[in-house]
Amino acid sequence: MLRNPTGGAGNGTAGSAGRLVSIGTVLTTLRDEFPEVTISKIRFLEAEGLVEPRRTPSGYRKFSTEDVERLARILRLQRDHYLPLKVIREQLDALARGEQIRIPAPTAHGDAADPSHPAGVAAVPGDPVQERPPAARVGRAELLAAVGVDEEQLVEWESYGLLAEVPGGGFDADAVTVARLVADLGRFGLEPRHLRAMKAAADREAGLVEQVVAPLRRHRNPQTRAHAEATMKELAGLSVRLHEALVQTALGVRLR
Repeated sequence: MLRNPTGGAGNGTAGSAGRLVSIGTVLTTLRDEFPEVTISKIRFLEAEGLVEPRRTPSGYRKFSTEDVERLARILRLQRDHYLPLKVIREQLDALARGEQIRIPAPTAHGDAADPSHPAGVAAVPGDPVQERPPAARVGRAELLAAVGVDEEQLVEWESYGLLAEVPGGGFDADAVTVARLVADLGRFGLEPRHLRAMKAAADREAGLVEQVVAPLRRHRNPQTRAHAEATMKELAGLSVRLHEALVQTALGVRLR
């Protein structure tokens, strides 16, 4: 459940029941539900006009409770339904008008169900709730639609090893996240060839984690093997946080 960072409702202004918070506080709040969210992601959504925080005279962003809930809804629509930002904006505009939003539920093969079929649509007055569980994989066409790129770009990303289909075809949720980040970086002029070093560094970090958990995975005790999986997740999280901290330190930036 998303924590309330302000203690009350807000619509871009500091209400009597709440206060405005910094982007760092927003990040901490959202990471309970969305561990992969970053400061850059929040700033990108702002740049795309999906959220409009207030600014202090010195330029610092300040978010209301409504802003944070809106961000959470955007991230859910991306994570659970793989919707492109244009569609998400239309959904949010519809909600603002008091309308119900209708979201095609994914089929078992990761394709959008027929929107005209009642069983394939979730009609909601607030947060979307689909009637079938989200698919574990998405097809190429769905990935392209979710990220907003074309087949040529996807092929280029694959040629540099940034993305790869899973055995049996399709892409998993992690690949969708990677694709979105690669696309976001591309808007700043970073091409796939520039990202090979990041991919190589990630592979090396993964190799270190594997070295730590490999002996536990080979153990006969099922509880020890289960502990290996928990250890791997914890090490992966620590590795990501260390990487983020090192980059921020190297660039001399801070959370605003």
